[in-house]
Amino acid sequence: MLGTEEVAISLALLVVAILYSSVGHGGASGYLAVLSLTSFATMEGAWLKQHAWCLNLIVAAIAFYHYQRAGHHVPRLTAIFVVASVPLALLGGYLDVDGAVYDTLLSLTLVWASVRLLGIGQDIDGSLSTDPSLAQAMPFGAGIGLVSGVVGVGGGIFLSPLIMLKRWAAPKTAAATAALFIWVNSAAGLLGSSLSGQWMVESTTLAPFAGAVLIGGFVGSRFGAEIADQRTVRLVLVVVLLLAAGRRLIEVSGI
Repeated sequence: MLGTEEVAISLALLVVAILYSSVGHGGASGYLAVLSLTSFATMEGAWLKQHAWCLNLIVAAIAFYHYQRAGHHVPRLTAIFVVASVPLALLGGYLDVDGAVYDTLLSLTLVWASVRLLGIGQDIDGSLSTDPSLAQAMPFGAGIGLVSGVVGVGGGIFLSPLIMLKRWAAPKTAAATAALFIWVNSAAGLLGSSLSGQWMVESTTLAPFAGAVLIGGFVGSRFGAEIADQRTVRLVLVVVLLLAAGRRLIEVSGI
């Protein structure tokens, strides 16, 4: 039988999964935030990362299914980012890195992306530019992959705003790309972490949390892919980015 804390965590993870999956994200940064505010905050970084990645795999898979079924996925756009991100995500998962400076820079980056996505002074929902070339996409994919592996996320929180700010795709296409990108990076991060001898996944702890995000991922991704309009998806993403930035700043300040 689940205790009071486990039930509260499961409900919080359910809400996080709904919010993140509506924009094609797995929700790792949100899961890490929730776990960091509970008794699990005392667990090692590798433990937190691996459990967040496992939840990511569930939600990102569901999100991709809904966005792909709704006709928003462009395989080439995903492939040119994934080809460089996977090996770097594996490397990042293998490493054991910690640093408050990184968290601060990450927070500033997310806030910047949020402001840009609000469309101040420009119409981000306007005409799209040409598709990125492999040479353009690979450096971004590699960088995001490495960060994803080090921090314990899937990278969608970086990739989605990048695609939209560069006008490479509409919000729902960006969400579909991000969902698959997140899934493969999370899998690579888990593999890298296990290869380094840091495997710490506890199935009994993970099970109720997985059930919660399974439901949340289904509800959120179906809303984002089939019901919400493009502008709504973009605005929800802004909220997601600001929440992630706030979580990082709280960690750095030690509040």
